[in-house]
Formats: sequence, C-alpha cells, structure tokens
Amino acid sequence: MQLKPILASLRHHKLTATLLMLQVAVTCAIVCNVVHMIANRVERISVFTGIAESELSVIPSRSIEKGGNPQAQHVVDLAALRAIPGVRSAVAVSYSLPLNQNESSHGTCPDKQALDRAMQLNSIKGSGCVEPSVYDGSPGLIGTLGLHLVEGRDFLPDEYVTKGKPAVAIITRALAQHLYPGRPALGQSMYDGDNFIRVVGIVDALLRPNLRTLGVDYDSMIFPQPPDGEGVLYVLRSAPQDRQRVLEVAAARLVKVNPNRIINPKRVQTYSEVRAQYFQRDTTMIGLLIASALGLLFVTALGITGLANFWVQTRTRSIGIRRAIGATHGDILRYFQTENFLIVTGGVALGMLLAFVLNVVLMTHYELPQLPWYYLPIGALALWVLGQLAVLGPALRAAAVPPVVATRSV
Repeated sequence: MQLKPILASLRHHKLTATLLMLQVAVTCAIVCNVVHMIANRVERISVFTGIAESELSVIPSRSIEKGGNPQAQHVVDLAALRAIPGVRSAVAVSYSLPLNQNESSHGTCPDKQALDRAMQLNSIKGSGCVEPSVYDGSPGLIGTLGLHLVEGRDFLPDEYVTKGKPAVAIITRALAQHLYPGRPALGQSMYDGDNFIRVVGIVDALLRPNLRTLGVDYDSMIFPQPPDGEGVLYVLRSAPQDRQRVLEVAAARLVKVNPNRIINPKRVQTYSEVRAQYFQRDTTMIGLLIASALGLLFVTALGITGLANFWVQTRTRSIGIRRAIGATHGDILRYFQTENFLIVTGGVALGMLLAFVLNVVLMTHYELPQLPWYYLPIGALALWVLGQLAVLGPALRAAAVPPVVATRSV
C-alpha cells in the first residue's frame, strides 16, 4: 500500500486529523504520568516492614485503676494471653509498631564528637547523627515480631529496665550503616547526649511507624524496656487463619482478668488491618488514577472509532472504485490501519514531549519522581495497539463492502 494516497487524503481532512492527533498526544502525556504515579503508589504500599505481618494481631489496653502496678498487670495479662490456644507468643509494647503512626524518635550519635558537631551546626544534617524511631517491649519482642537478627544477639534478661535509659540496644542494618559507614556497628557505643548505649544486635529491617523518605524509613532501634504506663499494646503471634479467633478470645480474656480497663474495639485488629488502614488513602488514590486512565483511553478509542466510521461512510464510493479495479479486502484493511498508524504516531511524538513537560510540573508542585524514559515507548506501544483495535471494526466493514454496491453509492 502506497503512502501517497493516504497522505493526500489526510491533507484534505487536516482539521479532523489534527484534532485526533492532539487527543492522542494529550492521552499519551496524561496516561504515562498517571501510570508512573500508580507505580509509585503501588511501590509505597508494598513496602517491606521487616516483621511477620500475616501472623500478628494487636490489642490496645488502658487501665482505669489509680495507684495500680502497671508492670505487674502486664505480666498477668501476658500470662493469660499466652495460655490461649493458638497463641505462639505475646509481648507488651508502648504502642509503637511499623505503620501504626505512633512514633517515638530519639536523637542518636555515633560518638560524642558527632554530637558536638551537631550542636555547632545546630542540626543533625552533616554531623553524623541521626534520629531513628524507637521501639521497646517486654522480653520476647524480637521473636514475636519475627525480626531477622543478622548480627549479634537478643537481649539478656538482666538487660531489661523499667526506669531510665537502657544500656544496650538492637538496631537495624540501615541505621548501622548510617551511624557507622564502612565499619562494623556491633559492639559500638552510641551516644544520645546523656548515656552511651552499646549495640548488641543488628536486625535486617524494621520500618518506622510513619514513612518519611526512602533513605531513613528503616532507621530504627529497639530498647529492652517493657512499657511502664497505664496504656499498653499487646502483640500476639499466631497462625494467619487463627488471628480473628485469637483476637476475640484475647479481648474477652483481658476483660475477665481485669475489668477495670478500656479496650477500644476499633483498635483490636490484625496487623494486616493496621497496614491497610495506614495505606487507605493510597489505595483509594490508586483506584481513582486507574479509573481516570482507563476512562481517558476509552474516550480516545471512541474518538478513533468514530472518525474511522465517518471516513468509511464518506469514502464509500472511493472504496468501491478501489475494489472494482482490483483492491482486495486486505488492501482496504491496510489502508485504514496505516492511516490510523500515521495519525497516532504523530500524536505519540507530540505526547512524549508533553509527558516530560507535565512530569516537570508534577515534580515541582507535588514532589513526584522523574518519569523514567521507558514509560514513553510503553505508552506509545499501548496507544498504537489501542488505535489499531479501535479502527479494526470500521476497517473490516469498509473491506466487506461489495464492489457493485459501492460503485452505485452516491
């Protein structure tokens, strides 16, 4: 099929061809950036926490007794929870867990010299000091959460303290690299301005309660310090299929042990629900972005199909003449497909430029990462396929017109 007649036909329909080309360009620019935004959201909600998510459940409890002994109550509660069939382990923590938004941070330096630099700079940036999230809990926290200890050891029984600052800590691999780049962190003594805290263990990963930036999201440390307040969060580990049953039994068991407490039923959750709650806005946004992208592609496909149908109707006689002088079904089909390919290609070329411009705007105002280059050829391929599918129906109808009927059409 020669391009000359196709180009000549397009020159006679400049306005409609240009409008369709612009529609394709806008679709290409928007869809490429929308898919990029969806990919970033999916990556965000798929973040690795470092804990055994599918096996954990949480129950918040707050005592309303005055003058009680919280430590003693926690011990009694944990004994009751561990006695529940299906509960493998249970610990008490001071509300902080990955992605539950109850964050406590702690300024930490690799040594006293780094703290002096931070004070001179009036900032931890560039000083070597960091501000990790702090987790604490009763004995058995590492095993209950399912953390992977890659170096060192777990806490010893005599290292747990209820008052003051602990003398030891377990930190994440990311925090170890930030505090002691290029050298071993195990056995080092961190400095917080008042105390030296020795690193006795390193876990692979432990995400923060609130996401910040990728570079510091895994800066976390664990203290051997059971909660000592009226409020506590009990973390239970069981088989995934037992979690709902365990939660129901555990909440009733705690009330039976001591009725003088408040347990918020909305916060009695599996960890999967905790995670879903944290990313609820992100999942909603992903749904909206997918719907908008599909809607835009659908409208573009309608535009291509509608224009192709219009051109088939207006070219019935010319199609019949081509068929009468020997053009086959395939020739007519290829004519419309080639014509559509040229229009879409022009729109894609312009759309790639618009996609970069739109990405710069999004980077400036919404802190979206730079659009990877490979999104453009993928977007172009998708629009080429969409264009060919959209024009296929009208092209098949045009190719099926009998030559005699076509030549009699006026």
